[in-house]
Amino acid sequence: MEILQPPLWPRPKGYANGIAASGRMVFVSGMVGWDAQGVFQCGDFVGQAAQALENALAVLAEAGGLPSHVVRMTWYVVDRDEYLGAGKPLGQAYRRLMGDHYPAMSAVAVTALMEARARVEIEITAVIP
Repeated sequence: MEILQPPLWPRPKGYANGIAASGRMVFVSGMVGWDAQGVFQCGDFVGQAAQALENALAVLAEAGGLPSHVVRMTWYVVDRDEYLGAGKPLGQAYRRLMGDHYPAMSAVAVTALMEARARVEIEITAVIP
């Protein structure tokens, strides 16, 4: 895996501008912050984001993938300010699950998600060497 960083660009915080990788590609559908039984255990953004990411990584693990194999993430959030305000607690939850691996990432504010209680939906693409 190669991090793509143009030489004169400032290094982004919390994501990579791009990643080049080769291997088995795995695409994980958007995951929301409910548990394995489809029940939301919390209503707060950080808790749901952590659970959604944990869910996506559980699907990735079914293909033999690890967090370090993730090359791209897309986060769909229903409240931009809630996402931006999550700061340190969100970063802590992310690092607990992903370590110091920062793939290419997009975050998109949306008006709603299909699951009415969902605050965030996360989808990932991984390449397993």
